[in-house]
Amino acid sequence: MMAIAALGLFAAMMLLSGAVRALIQRRRTGDIGNRRTPRPDGSLEWWALAVTDLGYLTVGVGAPLADLAGLPPIAAVDHPMVRGVGVAVAVLGISATFGAQLALGASWRTGIDKAEPTILVTTGAFRVVRNPIFTAAILTFLGLALMVPNPVAIAGVVITVIAIELQVRLAEEPYLRRVHGAAYTDYTSRVGRFLPGLGRLQPQHQDRR
Repeated sequence: MMAIAALGLFAAMMLLSGAVRALIQRRRTGDIGNRRTPRPDGSLEWWALAVTDLGYLTVGVGAPLADLAGLPPIAAVDHPMVRGVGVAVAVLGISATFGAQLALGASWRTGIDKAEPTILVTTGAFRVVRNPIFTAAILTFLGLALMVPNPVAIAGVVITVIAIELQVRLAEEPYLRRVHGAAYTDYTSRVGRFLPGLGRLQPQHQDRR
């Protein structure tokens, strides 16, 4: 069943991008790279990450379970070919997410430690877009949503995209701009935020922010 396959792919993504990535990071650096706090700290970044998790779980777990419980799919996208495309897109997204995480090397982190500087990575996938991990994650959840195209999946994708936008624009970009200064300003003027060429920031616009 496609719902079971979606649950399996979601579990595979969490295993690769979570446990396996943390294990690789520990072996390389002695640190798993987790900077998230378990309890709310009042920061926008904490809440954005929490809402992102909610979106992930809504698409990856809620939508398949709703499908198994009998929630009907959205008729306009309920077609075997669409579901098959969803499988391919999800697999591509999972692979791209993991690959982009590895491309960050020692700079990979979950969450932000404002007192901790990291190297600005602008090579590989980061030469194409500034946030390839998030781009690939969104691609993954779009694929999962196509596999079980019900209202729960659509709601989860919307939540995920909004939360990622908030996290990147209001938490990560200000942090990177403060840490890396002109190097990051130049980078954002040349490379798109999530898609090639889109979301580039001119220096005067960044100053206003």
